[in-house]
Formats: sequence, structure tokens, C-alpha cells
Amino acid sequence: MELRLLATFEKVAEVLSFTRAAADLGYAQSSVTGQIRSLESSLGVELFERLGSRIRLTEAGERLLPYARRMAELAEEARTAVAVTGDPSGTIAVGTMESLTSYRLPPLLEYFHHRYPGVRLTLRPTLGDATRQALRQGTYDVGFLMEPGTEHEGLESEVLAPEPLVLVAGPDHPLAGRTALTAEDLAGAQLVGTEPGCPYRDLFERALREWAPPFMEFGTIEATKRGVAGGLGVALLPRVTVAEELASGTLVELAWEAPFTLFTQLAWRRGKRLPAHVRLFVEQARRLVREQSPTD
Repeated sequence: MELRLLATFEKVAEVLSFTRAAADLGYAQSSVTGQIRSLESSLGVELFERLGSRIRLTEAGERLLPYARRMAELAEEARTAVAVTGDPSGTIAVGTMESLTSYRLPPLLEYFHHRYPGVRLTLRPTLGDATRQALRQGTYDVGFLMEPGTEHEGLESEVLAPEPLVLVAGPDHPLAGRTALTAEDLAGAQLVGTEPGCPYRDLFERALREWAPPFMEFGTIEATKRGVAGGLGVALLPRVTVAEELASGTLVELAWEAPFTLFTQLAWRRGKRLPAHVRLFVEQARRLVREQSPTD
């Protein structure tokens, strides 16, 4: 089996489209189709089931996929092992979420852009469950998580910092002057939040249980902050995302403490040997995120 054919198979299996795979790999679609047929011929099995304009992996394809990924990793390790020592280079697919991309990662991204221009970072916006699945499948090299738990099946993870949360409202909100709030107190307030699946949104909803009114959902943290500042309700957000608004008085902190703790973590697939440029990314992420934490 040629590594080139396995790499093409892995890409088609990832996107489930010959057209998209050809575009991503820089091949003509006919070349991708021909490579898959050559691989199927050499193995004596069909790897994809054609369903009109759609495709899906056959049982044989599902069995081959983890081997193809492992062989690609071994090939990369071999190239790294014999390469002439020089500046780090390579691509890193990073799974992350909006609150981390916008408020935790800019110093890390800037550092790599200026210090290691040969390392190309590709950020993939996903929430926790999707990030963990992509890491297990090998679609992402590393992924940032914001979770209460620090053990994840099939993954190695490192806690970078605790992620403090704060309940915020506009300065004229009726709850802004209260010295202590309970879940029952929040029952009459309009809750503003991001979409379901966001870890602090889901945990907040569970913490309020029967007292939780329906959420007014916004697609982004920035939109959520603007809505809250405009008097639409209250929102639970990572403190790092509202630090500027709290300092300026655009938002105020309410006297309610979340009964759970989240941790910003960096994770990768268990058993995967990280290439040198990915190890460098992990080391610098550890350093820069932890440096931010004491001042938040």
C-alpha cells in the first residue's frame, strides 16, 4: 500500500466527498477517484459505498481508517527523525472554542506567527464533545477544552489553568445592587447565553434546575455581552471574556457564585507521539496560558 493512496483515503474518509478531498489535496477529482480505486483493487475490497451523490465508509473502510492514520503518523515521525535540524515547521490542526480563541489564544498565536513562521496553525471551532471526538479520530492534532472534568476517554490532557466564571448584568439591572443571590432569585431574570453544548451554559442551566427560565440564545460571546449590557438579561461567562467590560463599568458582576469549576485544558489522542513542532506548541501553550491566569 502506498502512503500517497492511504493519505488520499484518509482525506476522503474525513470529508466524505471526492470533490472536497480533491480540493483540499490539490488534485483533480478524477485523480482522487483513481487513487481510491487503486487502493481498493490492491486490497480486494470496497472502501466506500456510493449512494448517489453521497458516499460513506464500508465496514472494510472503517477498519482500515485507524491504520491509515497511524501509518501517516509514523511517516511524519520518520521524516522528523531524519530531517536536518532547523526551525520548526509543519501544520497543527487545533480544535478550540470561541472564548479561548478570542481571549486566551491571541498571545500564543502571535508568538508562533512571529517566532516560528514555518509552523502553520489551523484553528477549528468546535465545542467539547466534537473536539474530543475529532482528537480520537485523528482529525485534530491538539484541542483546547473548557471542562469541569480532567479525565477524557482515549485522550491525554493537561490542565493549563482554572477558568473563573462570573454572572454579569447591565449596571441598571434590578439584581445589580443585591448582596447575595440564590438560584430562586434568578428564576425571574431573563438568562442570556450562547448555544446549548457550551460547557458553562449547560452547567449553569443544570445548577438552576427547576428555577431555570428559558434562555435567550445568542450565537457568540460578543453578541451575548452586548445583549446583557443593553439590559436584556444576565449571563454566566468566563471572567477573562468580560474583564474589559467589568473594568469600564459596561457590565457589573452579580453576587452569585457558580457551584462548579471549569478548567482550560489542552488534549491530544492517547498513545500518539507528538511531532517536535506540536510538542513545542504544547509547551508554549502551557507557559502563556498559565502566565495569563494570575492577573485574571
